[in-house]
Amino acid sequence: MPALAAVLIANPNEPAVDAALVMKAAQVVQGAEVRMLDGGIAAEFIVEGESDRRALRRRLLGAIDRAPVDVAVVSVEARRKRLLIADMDSTMIEQECLDELAAGLGLKDKVAAITERAMRGEIEFEPALRERVALLKGLPAADTIAEVLDNRITLTPGGLALVATMRANGAYAALLSGGFTAFTEVVAAKLGFDENRANVLEVEADLLAGRVVEPILGRDAKLAALDELITAKALDRAETIAVGDGANDLAMLGGAGLGVAYRAKPAVAEAAHVRIDHGDLTALLYLQGYAAHEIISN
Repeated sequence: MPALAAVLIANPNEPAVDAALVMKAAQVVQGAEVRMLDGGIAAEFIVEGESDRRALRRRLLGAIDRAPVDVAVVSVEARRKRLLIADMDSTMIEQECLDELAAGLGLKDKVAAITERAMRGEIEFEPALRERVALLKGLPAADTIAEVLDNRITLTPGGLALVATMRANGAYAALLSGGFTAFTEVVAAKLGFDENRANVLEVEADLLAGRVVEPILGRDAKLAALDELITAKALDRAETIAVGDGANDLAMLGGAGLGVAYRAKPAVAEAAHVRIDHGDLTALLYLQGYAAHEIISN
């Protein structure tokens, strides 16, 4: 029976994984090897002879009570991943690009409401995308996109370190988005991804046409891209990690060796292998057993 790693992760801005918390957790995993990954931020327990990951996680959550700490249980086999697949909107960046584009027409609230329903899985992603894009018809393409990128888009904390550290250790990083190439190309370059894939906004006479080029990159296409990269890189599925927040990420998260729901919608957080509600994106490095001194900070 492979050993399990039970990982406690706090937000770097709110260090909560202190000695007292680790001692509380140790009481439910007696005999486990304890390793501090990053003082105040992350610690792990290597647990032998345990097969029920959910039960172990529940016991640890009970032990730490209501501390603002994520608890994840992962296998130690193929722990350091060789492929990172990441969603963009509300994952690698803190916004939804389509919502921010709609702000230029005073339609952000209307579009954001549709986005929220799609990300929760209440409506299908593809028709919801077409509906929202149609509302953007007539916006100056280049100027509006540039304004959003310059003034409205912020990188999610920990993202630069995540990509840089994994790539420095031989991993390939792909940004897969149901959003648009006009944004993924810029975000991928800033974060250091090897490649990016997304949808293409149609432009006519320098204005958004209100249409997206078909076929749409959605839930099934994200999984297909993951499978394609696994084959192209000759990887075992266990060597892959995916991260996302919305319903269109579910297939991708389920198809990866480790699927991480990051600050995700409830149904997504419940279905993923691991959920991160408190930590930043460096949490994905701690899940792989990286310690502070191994993390490349930018």
